Amino acid sequence: MQPPVCARLPDGRLHCQHGPIDLVIEAWGEPTEVARAYAQAEARFRTVLDELVAELPALRTPIGEAMPRLHGPVAQRMVAAVWPQRAVFVTPMAAVAGSVADEVLAALTRDRVLRKAVVNDGGDIAFHLAPGASLRTGIVADIAAPALDAISSIDAASPVRGIATSGWRGRSQSLGIADAVTVLARSAAAADAAATLIANAVNVEHPSIARRPARALREDSDLGDRLVTVDVPPLPRETIDAALASGASCAERMRADGVIEAALLVLQGRARSVHNPLPLVRAA
Repeated sequence: MQPPVCARLPDGRLHCQHGPIDLVIEAWGEPTEVARAYAQAEARFRTVLDELVAELPALRTPIGEAMPRLHGPVAQRMVAAVWPQRAVFVTPMAAVAGSVADEVLAALTRDRVLRKAVVNDGGDIAFHLAPGASLRTGIVADIAAPALDAISSIDAASPVRGIATSGWRGRSQSLGIADAVTVLARSAAAADAAATLIANAVNVEHPSIARRPARALREDSDLGDRLVTVDVPPLPRETIDAALASGASCAERMRADGVIEAALLVLQGRARSVHNPLPLVRAA
């Protein structure tokens, strides 16, 4: 495997890539503070993948009745994020991207004075907001036909500090049929795990939905031989609504338990939102 690479993009953002981890990092503040923050993020990033690989077998093991005792801080974030969901099948890998984003954000902001900072790990985002700062993000449900489906606007007073999206069209395998489930939570790790499980719950049996064993598509999949979605043709409206209702029920339970703050579920142009209050607004 190639060594980690970090470099400034033409617009000044920091890009860090190592194996499957690909981060885009941006900070706002005095130039000296931003430069020091980027150096801290880069230093932390350089060891993240090796730490994860060292504990990979445990990270791919489903959570059981006993909490796994892992050593790396990113691995510990992953376990903490999925532990509240241990009643269903889940492995710590459900929170890997968000946990990496949280860890690098912590390094980026440590002892630095920044107005705002964002670590984007392939769409799973951890961010820092100083008092008075805000973050506005656009949400796209179908990456094959990108269009703005919703907008989230988060200010420093909000508890939300993480955003993640999951669905069968994304880079991860899904047991469900959601085009996209976007979750807002108190950390990117929590948002990542919740988005994965809510997307799994946006589901229904229909003969036209194509599924294959996860391991047949990706030999090292933590989902083993569970059937993952590979194609969802146009579905009847009542089928779409039933799948969304199933996912929304899962999201409502998580919100009631304090695991998430809000979620937006999208399937074939129809959507359900779970929120209190509403930090996600459907785009016109």
